Amino acid sequence: MVSKPAKPSKPKKTAKPAAGKKADATPAPALSDVRAKIDGIDRQIQSLIAERAQFAHQVGKAKGKLAAAVDYYRPEREAQVLRMVVDRNEGPLSDEVLVHVFREIMSACLAQQEPLKIGYLGPEGTFSQQAVLKHFGRSAHGLPLASIEEVFQEVASGNADFGVVPVENSGQGTIQITLDMFLTSDLKICGEVELRVHQFLMSRSGRIDDIERIYAHPQSFAQTAGWLRANLPKVEKVPVSSNAEGARRARGNDDAAAIGGESAAHVYGLKKVVMSPIQDDKDNTTRFLVIGRSLFPPSGHDRTSVLVFIHDKPGALFDVLSPFARHGISMNRIESRPSHHAKWEYGFFIDLAGHIDDDAMKLALAELKQHSAQIKVLGSYPVAVP
Repeated sequence: MVSKPAKPSKPKKTAKPAAGKKADATPAPALSDVRAKIDGIDRQIQSLIAERAQFAHQVGKAKGKLAAAVDYYRPEREAQVLRMVVDRNEGPLSDEVLVHVFREIMSACLAQQEPLKIGYLGPEGTFSQQAVLKHFGRSAHGLPLASIEEVFQEVASGNADFGVVPVENSGQGTIQITLDMFLTSDLKICGEVELRVHQFLMSRSGRIDDIERIYAHPQSFAQTAGWLRANLPKVEKVPVSSNAEGARRARGNDDAAAIGGESAAHVYGLKKVVMSPIQDDKDNTTRFLVIGRSLFPPSGHDRTSVLVFIHDKPGALFDVLSPFARHGISMNRIESRPSHHAKWEYGFFIDLAGHIDDDAMKLALAELKQHSAQIKVLGSYPVAVP
């Protein structure tokens, strides 16, 4: 006996039924009807976006006449909105896609007041620029700068509203220059961005046999060391300040190549030498910090970064860590760096779960003061949204 197939929940293309099976009696909708429905939905979406932009403008007016665009920006509020997007998502689009869409809408709404100016390690086409776009959207105005030090300087001087700097890679660890800048800078961490990093080998000709030297940032050489050793062991490796700078140099000669992201290939007119990414770790991820001049209120899911200088005595590190354990605060990361204050004196960079305004965090830091030479709160900021 042939059973009747279940009625599909979504329209499907008509196909010739298999032998012994009955054809689905539900006719496929006409293509013109589907397109008409899509057009109607698009009109609703556009109308709602315009309505949202109007309300965002009213929020700006309610805040009064402020000094600059940076005074309208609230990272904790954006994080809350994006988390609600994720919580509501039931598919079929991924969380990451929907977060990207809403981030761009919020970016455009904020830019009605004035676009934010965001400093990053340039030139155009770096992973730092990708992190800027992911966190602030395309309506922000990116400022490509020559070094991480210059990003800090431009934010501190007010020439940039915020900066985006790399701080650690999932495979290669900490970017030390970024941590060292916090030893002397008064800037605060206002947010974080996690970016999946795909490293491509690219050149003007696109032919691997032409390559005699490769330009890349030292981190990229480290992330692709295994592939290069197996495939191009004799090629000269030339370190440069950024992958985008490497791409810029490689575009002038057929015997040169660069390592970097797809955006650098597009900007500098290069071809992929191989179609797949060449990083050794397929889940290669870099964490970036958003730096600014102020601390912001809690978002409900936050991280606090502190820098602790300790007295040189037995059990000093235990004295630093134990207050957090006693008050139930999880430690996400700890990193030591020379303090630059005295020989063999170190500062500890510690990432903690929670916000500086949380009662438990206040109690733990108050207790820590009794055992440390100095505590510097680097920032309390929303945990990265996908």
